[in-house]
Amino acid sequence: MSTPGPMEFGLSRAEESQRNFLSQVYLWMAMGLGLTGFVAWIMAGNPSVVVGLMRSPFLFMMLAIVQIGIVFWLSASIMNISVSTATMGFSIYATLNGVLFSSLFLVYTAGSIASTFFVTAGTFAAVSVYGYATKRDLTSIGSFCFMALIGIILASIVNWFLKSPMMYWLITYAGIAIFIGLTAYDTQQLKRIHESGSASGAILQKLSLLGALKLYLDFINLFIMLLRVMGRRR
Repeated sequence: MSTPGPMEFGLSRAEESQRNFLSQVYLWMAMGLGLTGFVAWIMAGNPSVVVGLMRSPFLFMMLAIVQIGIVFWLSASIMNISVSTATMGFSIYATLNGVLFSSLFLVYTAGSIASTFFVTAGTFAAVSVYGYATKRDLTSIGSFCFMALIGIILASIVNWFLKSPMMYWLITYAGIAIFIGLTAYDTQQLKRIHESGSASGAILQKLSLLGALKLYLDFINLFIMLLRVMGRRR
């Protein structure tokens, strides 16, 4: 007895290929989140190490700078490196994120971190489905959100010195809206990349990794912003 093919379920080969591509993107993203969570959990089991990290602003800043460097390097060079090198870069980034995120377990209760994660996952899934299914062009929304993101980054730097509670909460709620918008936009862009038909084979694998990195960043930042609102401090 033969197995029904995709055409028998109403899917064209192009649609099946697109779904396979996006499935690969989400799989890489999930693996990155899993690695980050595992490293954070292991680190949180050694509070003295985490406290030592938090009390060393120079080390904390260096790890953050290395992370930013990896993101820019992957974004700019992914077409010129091998799939294995790109995978290693993504894995290192997710691991470093786990090291830095371990400090969250000293600030917030484990229960509130878990509940916020599930809220983030549900929100992300709903918005990503919208970005995939909508016929509306989200380019203008993506451009606006990107410019707004630069604005809240600058505002966060200024507020690091001012320590204004009002600015803190304005940045937080603006950040939630921005990363919701970027999630929808990035999902639509990934769909269009595949629809263009300009990539295949190893290039498509690299693009799936780059797409996973973008969605991973959207998810992580949305989680941080929601944690500020929903998290219960110790």
